[in-house]
Amino acid sequence: MKKDPKKKTVLIVSIMLAAFVFAAACSFFVINAAVIDEAARYVYSIEDAGSLPESDCVIVPGAMVYGDESLSAVLADRVDYAIRIYKAGRAKKLLFSGDHGRAGYDEVNAMMAYAVSKGVPEADIFLDHAGFSTYETMYRARDVFLVKSAIIVTQKFHISRAVYIARALGIDACGVNSNPRIYGNEASDNLRESLARVKDFLCVNVFRPEPKYLGDAIPIFGDSGLTHDKG
Repeated sequence: MKKDPKKKTVLIVSIMLAAFVFAAACSFFVINAAVIDEAARYVYSIEDAGSLPESDCVIVPGAMVYGDESLSAVLADRVDYAIRIYKAGRAKKLLFSGDHGRAGYDEVNAMMAYAVSKGVPEADIFLDHAGFSTYETMYRARDVFLVKSAIIVTQKFHISRAVYIARALGIDACGVNSNPRIYGNEASDNLRESLARVKDFLCVNVFRPEPKYLGDAIPIFGDSGLTHDKG
């Protein structure tokens, strides 16, 4: 009996597809493990604030801000922890980076207003209005704000990727977990983050895209007021 060539082709395609899916799944888990493992040695708890390495600044990636310009719990916790590190003398400047790319939505000025209400002078706060992603935040910290060393403050689900990106881009970075409470959407955050780790691993190691905006340098050791005029 002659073998049906169509069935043979279908079998070959099925095997190739299964091999591809298996390889992709393996790569997914290997990349996530590599990012988490590489960053782990540079991640601290807030209790270690006094012994963190002295750095150019504390970087706070943006998160949701409500319509009344109040910070979401996730973002308020990040800023509170950043202020603790700043007041412990581990960095002289705060760099708030977030989404201020559309009318009526402004993460960075909301963060600054919150920090100022907690006693931080405006002169010590730099605003990155074009931190539309973690990758762009770290890229712009290096190329726009000329940051050489940084302490990054964000939640546990996010800290590994943030630290990994910064270090891969040449910033001497460490991180502090800002998790004083349980957040209601942690399961979905963890799922999205596992996908984002793969995307940003490829960004820093393969594609190296430029951020949507770069612009002139505004050194973190210079005049922060140059970043305050875009409210």
